[in-house]
Amino acid sequence: MSFAKKVSKGVIMATLGLSLVSGGTYAYFSDSVVTQNTFASGTLDLEVNPNVVVDIENLKPGDEIYREFILENNGTLDINRVLLDTKFTVEDLKSDNTDDFAKHIKVTIMYNTSSATTPIVETTLYDLQTQQPDLTAIDEFVGNTTRPDGIPAGGKEKVFVLFEFVDNGEDQNQFQGDKLHVDWTFNAEQTEGTYYDDTE
Repeated sequence: MSFAKKVSKGVIMATLGLSLVSGGTYAYFSDSVVTQNTFASGTLDLEVNPNVVVDIENLKPGDEIYREFILENNGTLDINRVLLDTKFTVEDLKSDNTDDFAKHIKVTIMYNTSSATTPIVETTLYDLQTQQPDLTAIDEFVGNTTRPDGIPAGGKEKVFVLFEFVDNGEDQNQFQGDKLHVDWTFNAEQTEGTYYDDTE
C-alpha cells in the first residue's frame, strides 16, 4: 500500500472515530440511590400563667400590688428571649387630668433566683410603653454563678412584678375614680440558627 493510501486511510479512520465520540452511544454500568430527607420546623409556644396579671379596684396613693407569674416554654425550640410590649389607656372619670395617670404607677419587674430576686426593670408604667425589656435577661446570680438567658424547650421561669401607686406628697386628687387599662404582650424569640454538619 502506498504512503498516500495509508495516510488517506488513517484520516478516514480518525474521522470515523471522532464521529462515534461526538454522536455515538456507549453501553456502560449505572446505579442510582434515592435518599429520603425531611426538614421539620420546630415550634415556639410561650404560655403566661396567669394571663391576667392585675385586676384591682380602690387603689390609692401609696398602695403596692405584688404579683408573680410563670413564663412556660411549651414548644420544641429554646426561647432566646421574651420581650415585653406595654400599651395602656386611661379613663379620666372627671376629664380633669393635667398629668398622665401612668406616670404615677411605678413598675418593678424581678426575676427569681434560688435565694433572692434580681430587678430587671424599674420604671414608671408610662416610660415602660417605650421600652421592650427582655424578661429573661439575667446573667448574674447569687454566689457568682451564671445561667443562660432565655427559656429552654419544656422549661419555665418565674417572674415577679411590683406595681406601686406612688405617693408623691402632692395633690393627686385628679386621679380619683380613674381607670388604667394595661395590655402586656409577651413576644418570644428563637435562639440563633444552628449549623448542622453530617460529614465525617
